[in-house]
Amino acid sequence: MIDHAVVFKSLVPDELKILRAIENGMKSHEWVAVEDIAAYTGLSEKEVEYRLSNLTNLDLAERFSGHYVGYQLKYNGYDILAISAFVRRDTIHSLGGLIGVGKESVVIAAMGNGDVHLAVKFHREGRLAFKQVKRKREHLLGLPKVSWLYASALAAKREFKALKDLYPAVSVPQPIDCNRHAIVMGVVEGHELSRVKLMEPEWYLDSIIGQLAQAYRMGYVHGDFSEYNVVVSESGVTIIDWPQAVATSSKAADELLARDVNNILTYFSRKYRIKRNPKEVMEKIKSEA
Repeated sequence: MIDHAVVFKSLVPDELKILRAIENGMKSHEWVAVEDIAAYTGLSEKEVEYRLSNLTNLDLAERFSGHYVGYQLKYNGYDILAISAFVRRDTIHSLGGLIGVGKESVVIAAMGNGDVHLAVKFHREGRLAFKQVKRKREHLLGLPKVSWLYASALAAKREFKALKDLYPAVSVPQPIDCNRHAIVMGVVEGHELSRVKLMEPEWYLDSIIGQLAQAYRMGYVHGDFSEYNVVVSESGVTIIDWPQAVATSSKAADELLARDVNNILTYFSRKYRIKRNPKEVMEKIKSEA
């Protein structure tokens, strides 16, 4: 894992140009040739190769040598391009350390205007097992050829839209900005549900079900819900990670809602011996909508 703040500060403008050139070239090529990067940036091939050496050493780009020499962005390089856009927009003005790493995301700290604490979430849409990821994602079905880069950007766009539609009526992170595969959001206070021992588990379970019901009223099913997508604090709960959210009008909505409800009820039953009927809870959520 790179130190995003250190790496971003170390880059010169020409290196950011080269990263953007590779990104542009990857729209039509898996590996982007040096001469194409030079043409896009207006730099000489010698200068491009010199700068690419640094970018590969920083783990921002990857080199391929076959019948031609080509380059591809790595996720770290895509992160840097998103950070550059947020800085230009004045969304963030400084970066902090790592907040968390999930199966398909990395979150780092940042500061916004007025020294407001923010979080930057970078989507990692299954680059290493992309065929399996594509089969599981409703938003990727029907797309004949989708790169990991585009899929990650699409996931971020979907999550950002869901957050904007739901906030603040549903307790979700405040959405601030979105670029490429990255979302800037408000910091969520508290701890992941799976990592704490609740003193009033019934109250928290009711709060979680209430938030799922409110989201359903507003047209959304989380779609990938479990104890790992809930942050709890003394004041209540926050539901996080919405890239797989589906509209309640979707054919898969009832099946996904049933799975979401069953997941969280199974967790509370296993850890706190609280028994609820999944069918009754699901019907309650739908009837309140």
